[in-house]
Amino acid sequence: MGSRKSKVGWYLLFTAPLLIIFTIVVIVPFLIGIYYAFFDWDGIAANPMEFVGLENFSTLFADDRFMQSMWLTVLFTVLSVVSVNVVGLAFALLVTSKLRTANLARTMLFMPYLIGGLILGYIWQFVFLDVFTLVGEVTGLESIFFNWLNNETFALFALVFVFTWQMAGYVMIVYIAGIQGIPGEVVEAAKIDGASNWQRLTRVTLPLLMPAFTISLFLTLSYGFKIYDVNLSLTGGGPANATELFAMNIYNEIFGYGNYGYGQAKAIMFFIIIAAITLTQVYITKKREVEM
Repeated sequence: MGSRKSKVGWYLLFTAPLLIIFTIVVIVPFLIGIYYAFFDWDGIAANPMEFVGLENFSTLFADDRFMQSMWLTVLFTVLSVVSVNVVGLAFALLVTSKLRTANLARTMLFMPYLIGGLILGYIWQFVFLDVFTLVGEVTGLESIFFNWLNNETFALFALVFVFTWQMAGYVMIVYIAGIQGIPGEVVEAAKIDGASNWQRLTRVTLPLLMPAFTISLFLTLSYGFKIYDVNLSLTGGGPANATELFAMNIYNEIFGYGNYGYGQAKAIMFFIIIAAITLTQVYITKKREVEM
């Protein structure tokens, strides 16, 4: 009995501070944000708050700019999830092969993730503005190599490209862990049975990688929906709001236009959408995982 009480004491000693910090930093601001969503307020303490009930939430669906931002965010996230995971898996398969420079390749491919999103955005802004334009003039391929950031369609693709460049190395690490966790005897048995490289990949490796897919899809989905730093530094939401994604739209609503209550309503809706999509994804992919 004494030993059990001692274990509980140690457990509380290490977990209680974290729970208190989490409550203060996450739970309390979240609940305050829900409270503000029911008021018309500009965020200035000296000005009065007017209770408007659910009006802020009902206004959302008639807000064309918000709906456009939602559509752009969904499109960006779908494109990013596909590109990041395809590239990340390809990198993982490459560096777990018999490549001589595998360790160097891992380091180089992971490095973009270590650079902050703001810095990445400014670096690639220079590439799209100057390098792309120069390459187009030199090669004559000006229909491909031009300043993507000034084009309403290509600016979103530029965001997807930079996000993929940043996240593919990070997702690669998850897939590497998954590949290294596949029992060698299973792969050897497939070889003895005469399975080709493609058959081993599609019928052995990929099904056994489903736990890694669950994690990687969850990370890329949540990061894709929440992206703000690259959006800010690369396009700033332009041109003509063509790349103003969810997080930037909420920020502009609150701090740009001073609609604190309405912006909080957007943030709550944002949270509900992300939670619903990511939990659904985890539920579906967990059911397809293969136990070894």
